[in-house]
Amino acid sequence: MDSVWTTTVLLVPCVIVLTAGLFYLYSSIKALLSRTSVRNKVVVVTDALSGLGKECAAVFHRGGARLILCGKSWEELEELADDLAKVSDPTVVRTPARNHGTRTFPPKLVLLEFGDLDSMPEVVSEILECYGCLDVLIFNSSLKLKAPAQSSSLEMDKMLMDNNYFGPATLAKGLLPSMMSRRTGHLLLVNSIQGKLAVPFRTALLYTRKPLGVSPDEAASEIVKTLSSRRNEVVIAPSLPKVALYARSLFPDALFAVMAAGVKKSV
Repeated sequence: MDSVWTTTVLLVPCVIVLTAGLFYLYSSIKALLSRTSVRNKVVVVTDALSGLGKECAAVFHRGGARLILCGKSWEELEELADDLAKVSDPTVVRTPARNHGTRTFPPKLVLLEFGDLDSMPEVVSEILECYGCLDVLIFNSSLKLKAPAQSSSLEMDKMLMDNNYFGPATLAKGLLPSMMSRRTGHLLLVNSIQGKLAVPFRTALLYTRKPLGVSPDEAASEIVKTLSSRRNEVVIAPSLPKVALYARSLFPDALFAVMAAGVKKSV
């Protein structure tokens, strides 16, 4: 009995130490992968001048990605590039875990106007000339409209379609061959709440966002089937858009009243 008790007393600390060691090793590897997942990757951010675009640029820049920032204003793009250079060392970003940090790269800048479809081939060439390839393409731009469907002019509808659908689709088609030839790459589409539910006075915008919401869903469905996953879709959104999804079903009148505020009678 004494030998059993002695063995137990000796084994318990060993098991605790071994478990703690494995947990520490797992945490270290996870932290390392989180810091290096985008290191040296070529990341293209459209509409990098928007709030979300700037945040994406800052996060990828700190992670050591080779950024290609796209926007409508060259001056504002240069200001953004300068801001990124100010918040970090031009060559190294120090991290709390390691002294040597992660190397950063000066962002490349490309003028991009989705409404100008004729310029898309030139934009594709400029993007590919930056590093010769790309790993991540983030569609982060959209033209918004708040007006009744009957008051939206045909010219406005065409403008919305060019900026929200035809422009991004043309850019994606131009850059996809580069990804396919390397058998690697990621397309990220930042959609709004309009891509998940219909609300009043957003008809014109809904038409332009729905195509962008359908194609990724279909592609995701094929991937899900391939991976034999039980989840059909993943909604990554802040709390407010998620609340809107539930409000559309539970309190439609209240949601519609909020969405109707400030509607333009004609555009």
